[in-house]
Amino acid sequence: MDAAEAVALVDYRRRVFALYAEVRSDPDPRRAWTRWRAGRDALLREHPCSPLPAQRRSSFTGCDFYPYDPAWRLTARIRPAPGPRLELTGSTGETFTFSRVGILDASGAFEPKLELYWLETYGGGLFLPLRDGTSGRTTYGGGRYLLDTVKGADLGTTADGRLVLDLNFSYQPSCAYDARWACPLAPPANHLDIAVEAGERYGG
Repeated sequence: MDAAEAVALVDYRRRVFALYAEVRSDPDPRRAWTRWRAGRDALLREHPCSPLPAQRRSSFTGCDFYPYDPAWRLTARIRPAPGPRLELTGSTGETFTFSRVGILDASGAFEPKLELYWLETYGGGLFLPLRDGTSGRTTYGGGRYLLDTVKGADLGTTADGRLVLDLNFSYQPSCAYDARWACPLAPPANHLDIAVEAGERYGG
């Protein structure tokens, strides 16, 4: 990576952080989701660090999403459940080192049990991948991400300290757009039996 590429990547991440800051500050989740989608589409279409292959960007019309459904907006308490370091399999066969930091006790229209991970590299960060009954059918087969705070994907917490888990914001990892990207995939503990018909669909 040369200096220009490094500066461009910093700019990309800065914009993602700013976009999620807007999401957290808006009291209307549906409106925040609409703004987030528009901002994310613009980054994918226009930014030099977009995971979209360059030849696809000019014809890109935006990501495909399920319609916003407030029933998929959950909150969760983090039940401490520290675990040993684990290697999550990546899309290219390599592994990524994480530690489990807790189990999410969610409340809402349904109550999934999901594990929350911490990235064990410089900077760290919370990471929440998931796979569900739509994976490989209407959504990316390797699953989707909901939180990846080291890269800015952070929906925040409620006033009483619950983690916001709005599944309408679940999105495809970069490897869904281009196989050259290496992305950690959802481990078996975060494979849900139900179909989460919310968030980004495969395509776009």
